[in-house]
Formats: sequence, structure tokens, C-alpha cells
Amino acid sequence: MACDLILVLDAPSPRAIAPVLRHLSGKVRWAKIGLEMFTACGPDCVREVAGMGFEIFLDLKLHDIPNTVARAVESAARLPIRMLTLHTAGGREMMRRAVKAQQQAAPSLLLLGVTVLTSLGENDLREAGVGAAPEAQVMRLARLAVGCGLGGIVCSPHEIAPLRKQLPPSVKLVTPGIRPAGVGGDDDQTRVMTPAEAARAGANFIVVGRPIFKATDPAAAAQAILAELKTV
Repeated sequence: MACDLILVLDAPSPRAIAPVLRHLSGKVRWAKIGLEMFTACGPDCVREVAGMGFEIFLDLKLHDIPNTVARAVESAARLPIRMLTLHTAGGREMMRRAVKAQQQAAPSLLLLGVTVLTSLGENDLREAGVGAAPEAQVMRLARLAVGCGLGGIVCSPHEIAPLRKQLPPSVKLVTPGIRPAGVGGDDDQTRVMTPAEAARAGANFIVVGRPIFKATDPAAAAQAILAELKTV
């Protein structure tokens, strides 16, 4: 199964990382725009990064009442994006309305369900009133999401293999929490894996940011990950 790299743009604007983006354009196909950049500069940052040749994964993790999320999906679908996230914890009706809006506004847009954030462990879930272990909660929410029509799931690397056993093969798995071999973690993700390990487990996409941008040569770091993926 082919696995591709998504570059995380953890920055307040495309201009803040423009030299790296220009260097990676044509080498890395996908870029993820999350809350930090989208809140700082809005839809213009999506258009700007797309204009540099990247396919856009817009990671807004929509979570609200069904009507609000449906309208947000309609609005996002007008942008040059290929993937969009929403929280599966929003429930069945919210996800169904989101899927309906996506199918009407942008049939090719891939809606991804966020299950359990990679920063959360079992103690965190327990404190929030969730008695299940992270993997069990991921399975429950992923099955619900796919049943509502979502085409993909965001999950930690350690849930890839179990999800592959339970979900249809057409469902895309997008995996943060990736650490190249020899790269230490200094952030808030707790469930991690190397690029090759995630690809072997069945991920369609791996999401990597800081290990690339904090490298002495970001382009070389990205190309090393791409080369590792090709060996799987």
C-alpha cells in the first residue's frame, strides 16, 4: 500500500516559512494547514500555499452542532483543499450532515474523522470521563465515522493495524505522531512510530512537521522520509 508524506505547516503564515516551502515544492506533494495558520491569516493562506504547488489538507477539526458544521464544510469546500477534518466525537448526526454537505459541495473532498488526539493517553481519557483505553475508543469512533460516510480516519500509528482489520480497505488512514529514526521528540505527542513502521502497518498518509522544519536541512530531511517510504 502506497504511503505519502504530508508536511505540517506549524507557522503563523506561509511567509514565515516561505524559503523552506519553495525548496520543498515539487518534492513534497501535500501540506497541512492547521488552526494556528488558519486563525492567523484565514483562507488566504490556503490559496497561497496551494498556489505554490501543494495539495492542501485543512486540519480544522470541526466540532459543533450539525447545522454549523455542515455550513462550515460548505464554506471550506470553496477553497482549494483536498482533505478536511472534523471531530468524530461530534456524533452521528453531525457527521452525516457534514458528509451530505461535502457530497453536494465538493464530491472529491475527503472528510477525515479525528478520533483520539495523539497527545492523549489512557489517564487523559479517564479524566475526561471516557473509561475506554485509547485504542478501544479509536475503534468505536472510527466505526461510527465510517458508518456515517466519512472516507478517512486520523489516528495514531498504534491504531493503524487494528483499524485496517476492522474498516473497509477503501478508508484512508492519516497518521500523525511520526518520528524518523534517531529523531527525539520534544512535543506533546505520546503515541509515535517511524515513517517505515507506519507505512508497513497500513497508513495511507503520514503527517510530519517539526522533525523536518527543525532539521539543519529541511529539504534533505523530507527527502529522507520520502525515500524511507519507498522502501516499504
